[in-house]
Amino acid sequence: MYALFLLFLAIIGLFTMSFAPAEVGRTVSVLGGAALVLGWTVLPLLSSGIDETVDPAKLATFPIPINTLVLALAVSALLGVPGVVTTLATLATSLIWWQSPLIAVVAVVCGAVGAATCIVGSRMLAALTVRISSGRRAREAKTVLVVIPLILLGPAILGISSLFREFSAVFPAITTVVAWTPLGAIWAVPGDLALGNPGYAVLHALIGVATLAASVLVWRWALDRTLERPGRLTTNDRSKRGLGWFRVFPGTPSGAVAARALTYWIRDPRYTQSLISVPLVPALVFFYSGASGDLTGLLFVGPIVAVLLGMSIYTDVSYDNTAFSLHLQTGVSGRDDRWGRVLGVSVFAMPVTAILTVASVWVSGSWDRLAGLLGISLGLLLTGLALSSLVSARFAFSVPAPGDNPFKSRPGGGFTLMLSMFASWTALTILALPEMILALLGFAIDQPILGWIALVVGVGLGMGLLIIGVRWGGKILDQRGAELLVQLQRQK
Repeated sequence: MYALFLLFLAIIGLFTMSFAPAEVGRTVSVLGGAALVLGWTVLPLLSSGIDETVDPAKLATFPIPINTLVLALAVSALLGVPGVVTTLATLATSLIWWQSPLIAVVAVVCGAVGAATCIVGSRMLAALTVRISSGRRAREAKTVLVVIPLILLGPAILGISSLFREFSAVFPAITTVVAWTPLGAIWAVPGDLALGNPGYAVLHALIGVATLAASVLVWRWALDRTLERPGRLTTNDRSKRGLGWFRVFPGTPSGAVAARALTYWIRDPRYTQSLISVPLVPALVFFYSGASGDLTGLLFVGPIVAVLLGMSIYTDVSYDNTAFSLHLQTGVSGRDDRWGRVLGVSVFAMPVTAILTVASVWVSGSWDRLAGLLGISLGLLLTGLALSSLVSARFAFSVPAPGDNPFKSRPGGGFTLMLSMFASWTALTILALPEMILALLGFAIDQPILGWIALVVGVGLGMGLLIIGVRWGGKILDQRGAELLVQLQRQK
């Protein structure tokens, strides 16, 4: 239904273009078509894989002629929802030229070639990179990278809108360049005919057909090579090169938990998706502050990152899944478990929060607010770690299991997690009010001494709350660790 809605919008937009000058119709069809081909070719590499009806790797043991296999896979891709919608949308480009029937017929043919180029291009690049992208690490990295364009979608839309307003006069020149590339050549043919350039139309048509033919040949070669010589699993000897973080941390129960937690932060994509937001927050705040011309908005970077990192171990035990049984079997106390997890995240959370707070003050030129902002940021970080240590010992949330897509949602788990996070954020705000009130009051009446008091209160109160949260959470974990493990096992 979502795809049909987008198709309906595309058809309405293409029909509306028919009442615009021919130059506008050519610009829209060339740039839109080129973006469509590029998206079909590149986006599957950033996703967890192409949703193919038939996996070519499973056909390696069958004596299917390669030409028959290429044709069958192309047809199966065409009959999927993306393939059907893309084909209909490309054929609908003829609506731009409906007032000239002959050009509209040419547009239908070019649309069919363009749709085939989209589908074949995606399969071609996937077959070429199958050895690189088939590993678990590559799949996890691609899945995590999907969140970056989603987070930057707002600035991207604003930036594109600004470009359309300020540089709309250069789009015809851009169109001329794109029309001579494999991405946009086939889409320029109807526009060339409408503008009275049949010679250009023939050349663009030849480039478009040659692009499709070359894509088919490269896909055929890559598919044949993949089926004849499938990738082999290779052993990784990196795990045999020392103890990693276990050599760095002290040989105590809390040190072992910290080393294990920090290893997860580096190697588990479910944790990595939390870290992606850390560099993106300053970028987003800087973008919106620059758009408004007021750089004081950058002062929020430190507190925002502090909240994100402080609440990052909120689902730590839930992420452990059944591996949490190791803590119970080895007799690790709840307090050592809590301190270990806090120490693991604090290794990078503390310096990152402090550095970003100082950097935001430096860029905005508000050095008189440094102490107050450090008090707020460090207070929020320590208080967030305290709340996370308490809540994660009491509740098990429905989160993606180890090895699953980091963005996978389990039935019934999203609402519970969202509700508990809202309650925890409210509690975090209330507990951090003392340092926030002192710092904000110092900003308002221009008294830097209140900022220094806020720094002392934020660090002191935060450390006190962290000790209480760790001890309380450790006590809960000692009492109901087995029950928590049972809940985790039910979520498998």
